[in-house]
Amino acid sequence: MLMQAANAVRGAVPATGRPAGSSSLLLTENQQSIGGPPPLMDKLTLRERELVLKQGRRKVLNRGQTLFSQGGRHDGIWLIESGRIRVFYTSPLGREITLAYWHVGNFVGGPEVFEGTLHQWSGVASSNCSVVHLPGKELRTLAAEIPNLAIGLIEGLTFKGKCYSALAQMLGTRSITQRLAHLLLHLVELYGVEDADGTVIAAAFTHADIAHMVGATRQWVTISLKRMQEKGIVLTKRSQIVVCRPDVLEEMRGQAGD
Repeated sequence: MLMQAANAVRGAVPATGRPAGSSSLLLTENQQSIGGPPPLMDKLTLRERELVLKQGRRKVLNRGQTLFSQGGRHDGIWLIESGRIRVFYTSPLGREITLAYWHVGNFVGGPEVFEGTLHQWSGVASSNCSVVHLPGKELRTLAAEIPNLAIGLIEGLTFKGKCYSALAQMLGTRSITQRLAHLLLHLVELYGVEDADGTVIAAAFTHADIAHMVGATRQWVTISLKRMQEKGIVLTKRSQIVVCRPDVLEEMRGQAGD
C-alpha cells in the first residue's frame, strides 16, 4: 500500500470523512509493516518543548521554495509545523525520484541530524509551510539533556529508514505500470470523492508529481493515463483524475509486466 499522504488537497476531505493525510506519502508494499511516524515532540513535556523551540529558528516557505539542496552543507534538521515538504533525490543525469512527502510533526534534513556533512537529497515546500530549524550543535546539546528528544530522533530515523527501504523494494520489484495503478488506487482511498463518472481524486498532484513518485517520466504518465482513459479506466476532468474502473486497476496492480 501507499502510506497515508500529507494533505495534498486544499481543504478536501476524503470519502472516509477524515481530513486527508497526517504523516507521509511514499511507495511501499505494506503500510502495516512500517507503521506510522512518531512526531518528534510528542513525548516532551511543555517545558522541554519550550527549551527545544527556544533554540530553533522559525522559517516560512512558499510553495515551490527550496528548504535544503542535495550536496549542500548540512546543519541540523527542520521540524514541520504546517504544510508539507517533498524530499527528493536527483541523479547525475537530472532525473528525480520523490522519496516522500512529509507533513506536520515530522522532521526533515536527515539522515544526519547534527552537523558536518552534506545533504544526500533535497527538500522543497510542496505547499506553504512553516518550519523550525534546529541547528546541529544546539540539537546535539538538547539531545544529551532531554532523553525523550533523543529517543524521538532515533524513532524518527528508524521510521525513515523503513520508509526508504520499502521504497527501494517497491521500485525494484514492481513494474512502472503496477506502481502507477498502485498509486492511483491508494489516492482514491485517501482523497476519493464520489462523482457521477466514478471517484474523483481530489488532490493537487500533477503528472510530473505522479511521475516522480512512481519512478517514470512525465510524458510516460501522461501517455499511460491517456491510454487508461481510452479504455474507460480513468477520466481526466478539470485537471483531476476520475477513477471509473478500480477493479481494472486492481488487476493491473497484480500483473507482472509493463
